[in-house]
Amino acid sequence: MNMLLKGLAATAIAATLATPVLAETTEINFGIISTESQSNLKTIWDPFLADMGKKTGLKINAFFASDYAGVIEGMRFGKVQIAWVGNKAGMEAVDRANAEVFAQSVAVGGEPGYWGLLLAPADSALTSAEDVLKCDKSLNFGLGDPNSTSGYLVPMTFLFAQNGKDPKECFKTVTNANHETNAMAVVNKHVDVATNNTENMMRLTKTNPEAAAKIKVIWKSPLIPSDPIVWNKELDQPTKDKLVAFFMGYGRQGTPEQVEAERGVLSGLQWAPFRPSSDAQLYPIRIMEITKAMFTLKGDDKISAEEKTAKLKELEAEKAKYDALLVKVPQA
Repeated sequence: MNMLLKGLAATAIAATLATPVLAETTEINFGIISTESQSNLKTIWDPFLADMGKKTGLKINAFFASDYAGVIEGMRFGKVQIAWVGNKAGMEAVDRANAEVFAQSVAVGGEPGYWGLLLAPADSALTSAEDVLKCDKSLNFGLGDPNSTSGYLVPMTFLFAQNGKDPKECFKTVTNANHETNAMAVVNKHVDVATNNTENMMRLTKTNPEAAAKIKVIWKSPLIPSDPIVWNKELDQPTKDKLVAFFMGYGRQGTPEQVEAERGVLSGLQWAPFRPSSDAQLYPIRIMEITKAMFTLKGDDKISAEEKTAKLKELEAEKAKYDALLVKVPQA
């Protein structure tokens, strides 16, 4: 019996030694999408990241990329462990970079989300989306980063694909840039019209009211869900627990003075305290992406009718799947 017990113990020890143990994380690179210049983003993000480091005991490094793809690729190759992203970039990160949504930002005013915009110079003759969709190649158009929800996916879905238009065929020139660059291009009349969103315009009104006064809104999109916070799914559980505790407690827990100070930091980011979330918050964005693809496919005369019918059937099935999930599963 003793020999049997010794044999079992030895087997158990060997199995334990053979099982890889993930080292607990001590340092985090936090990815921040490029909605405006790095210097501007650093000013508003540094206090928040400093508090994250103090409260979690982790070393937190800001990771600024020149575009949205830089944050996604950073997560894909292990250079970014957690990130603030837009919904479309979040979808790309989930699909390509082993990411998972765990928290959602909340607008400082409590709004359920934000809206995509078309901006034009205040003295422009353009007054509506219909003016832009004339597609007579007379306008210079500023489109957003290809991984931006409000700057790219939303206008491509609700303005162009839905109306059977292709920006490349509509305008004299089409450029891609972040929200801040697009807004200033409108101010300086480098473009005739450009995409943006309500959050960025609210910030511009505060930081550069003279510039904001030279802009008018000529189109507002349907509501877009607030931005997700994602992490790499392979983070160890103790680190995930620390991050969840920080995000869900920040601006909610502590002395009245602590809560007030933390809410002040969040207001600099135009946020209120976070709420828990999951990949389910991306379902509306997936439906939007599929809808855009369906409109684009219907207008494609370079493929056969049979191939088009088959591809549309696949897209319709995929859309139906997410429509059903949207009903069954809470988005956040």
